[in-house]
Amino acid sequence: MEWAWIPITIWAAACQTLRTGLQKQLKGRLSTNGASFVRFAYGLPLAAAYLAACLYFTGRSLPEGHTEFYAWVAMGGVAQILATNLLILALSMRNFVVATAYSKTEALQAAAFGMLILAEPVSTAGVAAIVIGTVGVLLISLKGSDNALKSFLFGWMEKSALIGIGSGALFAVSAIGFRAASLSLGEDFLPLAAATTLVHAIVLQIALMLVYLLWREPGEISRVIAAWRPGLVVGFASAAGSAGWFTAMALMTAAYVRMLGMSEMIFTFLMSYLVFREKPSRTEIIGVVVLLGGILLGLAVRK
Repeated sequence: MEWAWIPITIWAAACQTLRTGLQKQLKGRLSTNGASFVRFAYGLPLAAAYLAACLYFTGRSLPEGHTEFYAWVAMGGVAQILATNLLILALSMRNFVVATAYSKTEALQAAAFGMLILAEPVSTAGVAAIVIGTVGVLLISLKGSDNALKSFLFGWMEKSALIGIGSGALFAVSAIGFRAASLSLGEDFLPLAAATTLVHAIVLQIALMLVYLLWREPGEISRVIAAWRPGLVVGFASAAGSAGWFTAMALMTAAYVRMLGMSEMIFTFLMSYLVFREKPSRTEIIGVVVLLGGILLGLAVRK
């Protein structure tokens, strides 16, 4: 299964692009937290089905959780919720384009956290590939900025950029937490370990968000239930993508998975051009080329 993580990651990135597009349909019907809750609540059935399939077709038993496993799951689950909230906060700011762009430094930060927390080294060439890919993502993300070059060179000094970097850091921490949780189970069949981690993480996130919504937005639960039709689609797309992310990160170092996961930006670019007929800017085209170069280099040098 040496190369299995590659198509699995690309699948996850494609599902995430689809989920993002579908989730926009819920913005007018639900609050930001309600729309986030939908992805977990309606995604749980598919995640549970994935776990059941792994158990059934392998004939294995459900891996037993332990203190270390639950600690890693909690770390990943809480970090993911906080990262999403920071990104939502950034989107409400004046220069949200810069904030979104800098949130994409997640792969670079995942490499750093992976080395610090899990002692998983990334080669010099691997770091170079991630840096190149991150530059490409930044160039693509700066579409719509009044001065793309200025935003690229000096945008990191803005408050919105710092919030975006914080969001990326928390997403990186969540990736490390989920990978560590899967590996801590000691399960030889890593997709089963990933599926177990996924279900536990979603259950925890549902519980946390349910308590919060009942406390702060009591009427939102009713609106989430009323939006069950689009909610199911969003939830299934989210769970399918999460199953891919968790499985890929169980098979390969999180930094490389998140690097290849930046291909999401390419899918978004293609959707913008082919579906919405939006004319790409020169910066976007250069960004796609740079991103592709970084991804290809990363695949060539990954360990």
